[in-house]
Amino acid sequence: MGEELRLSIGADVDVVEARQQGRALAAVAGFTSGEQTVIAAAISEIARNILMYAKKGEITLSLIQNGDRQGVSIIATDQGPGIADIDRAMQYGYSTSHGVGAGLPGAKRLMDEFTVDSVVGRGTTVTMKKWRRIL
Repeated sequence: MGEELRLSIGADVDVVEARQQGRALAAVAGFTSGEQTVIAAAISEIARNILMYAKKGEITLSLIQNGDRQGVSIIATDQGPGIADIDRAMQYGYSTSHGVGAGLPGAKRLMDEFTVDSVVGRGTTVTMKKWRRIL
């Protein structure tokens, strides 16, 4: 299970690539087409945040297993400005870029596990997981 795919994020084309690679990994993990779309959408939201706020970063995709569950892990990291108020950033509709404020809370809603670690001036790490039961 432990293979990782590291993808640099620095341009719109990288967001598309991360989304496609995430969808492909979800297919390998046995997720349905609809679930693959959900995972790809969450990756897209987080990758776009990297571009918007940090300009560049990295997304690491991997297959994971925990007991009778198999899934995918997505870890997005950047060395951008960081998030001063994570609780506020997680509120739907809050945006510092005049957007709709759906990025972080939208991605969280799509995934089973979601954490944000951020230090102002040093960067942000978002960790997301989606699980499926092994039949």
